[in-house]
Amino acid sequence: MNFEAIKAAAEGYKEDMSKFLRAMIAIPSESCEEEGVVKCIEAEMKKLGYDKVEIDGLGNVIGWMGDGEKIIAIDSHIDTVGIGNLANWTHDPYEGYETDEIIYGRGGSDQEGGMASAVYGAKIMKDLGLIPAGYKIMVVGSVQEEDCDGMCWQYIYNVDKIVPEFVISTEPTDGGIYRGHRGRMEIRVDVKGVSCHGSAPERGDNAIYKMADILQDVRALNENDDADDTEIKGLVKMLNPKYNPEHYEDARFLGRGTCTTSQIFYTSPSRCAVADSCAISIDRRMTAGETWDSCLQEIRDLPAVKKYGDDVKVSMYMYDRPAWTGEVYETECFFPTWINKESAAHVQALVDAHKALYGDKRIGAPSAMEKRNRPLIDKWTFSTNCVSIQGRYGIPCVGFGPGAESQAHAPNEITWKQDLVTCAAVYVAAVNLYKEENKTDDVTEFRQSLTDNDIR
Repeated sequence: MNFEAIKAAAEGYKEDMSKFLRAMIAIPSESCEEEGVVKCIEAEMKKLGYDKVEIDGLGNVIGWMGDGEKIIAIDSHIDTVGIGNLANWTHDPYEGYETDEIIYGRGGSDQEGGMASAVYGAKIMKDLGLIPAGYKIMVVGSVQEEDCDGMCWQYIYNVDKIVPEFVISTEPTDGGIYRGHRGRMEIRVDVKGVSCHGSAPERGDNAIYKMADILQDVRALNENDDADDTEIKGLVKMLNPKYNPEHYEDARFLGRGTCTTSQIFYTSPSRCAVADSCAISIDRRMTAGETWDSCLQEIRDLPAVKKYGDDVKVSMYMYDRPAWTGEVYETECFFPTWINKESAAHVQALVDAHKALYGDKRIGAPSAMEKRNRPLIDKWTFSTNCVSIQGRYGIPCVGFGPGAESQAHAPNEITWKQDLVTCAAVYVAAVNLYKEENKTDDVTEFRQSLTDNDIR
């Protein structure tokens, strides 16, 4: 394989990838509203001569190169979060701008930049005759990831009936190759109260006051240590072999779990009445050794939750928002933790590709390198569609994508043109360096147990 030819081809498409990314950024594409950017991607794939381009029932856009029986997939979610407070942006988040080095705008790093690299990576494979024999390349622009990580791949697996050999996620990796990340779940706590006139609050039972006690305990769960005399032991305990003897090493690789209150709701007859209900959403990030059930039980066991007994309900959210196509795929808001072995064949394919093309250290544009002095093989802090691909279904998954995690969901989001080129080239080399004969059944180092719910 001519690695210099691959690098030259990727560099030759830098301008085209940049133009394509800017076109995607210019189209607002929040979750469930991705139709415009889907059509943009479909048109780009057809222009580049993809063998087949389709849009499935959920609205995922899928391009195919090659005609083999086995599939290697490259996934990019194409929905973005909103722009938040426009005053925090120095330029229009959709019009954006570019310099010789960066592209500015919502979705550049998270993660339409990955889509640009993937689409052109497959094009280079076709240009150079580097689609591996017996395989076809599946390039996925997936929807609704920001709303419900991995639900799009539940649809691809269960409805489209597509099961790849392995999947490369193009989520931003700061120049690294990522083999796992923490899982997450969305927890709801509901508290009941009794309303009365605000002039005599003692006649009622204020649900907000009850929730205030619970909120302090949730905060303590996240912030406390795990000392023997600490009543509410913090989530840091899972890094301690005393509390997590089987999986503490994996937990130390991924990082500790976290929890934070992300939303609060209430009901009250009026502004001059006692609140008769209050609810919160908890964003719970899960490390190795934690289960969906243990995370719910941790909240149920908080002193304030126990104090209010049957007036408190702890549950897990379900997701059922319609896709832009109108399709509804209901699922639980539980996103399993996973880690691949570093020695797994699909991980090593990315490592070998990177070393052959660019060496064994992370690379990037000069302005991107400040926080990239980390091991080449690492893990994400946030979660990705791999919670379903690998976490739920055990399909081998590995991450390498343009941009930076720190840019995700932030105002003044940018990505780096050098990353677009690097990633496109690595995708081409990696699928050709994948050694199927080295594939084993134990590629997973850790994979979180699923719930007992009847989920498709």
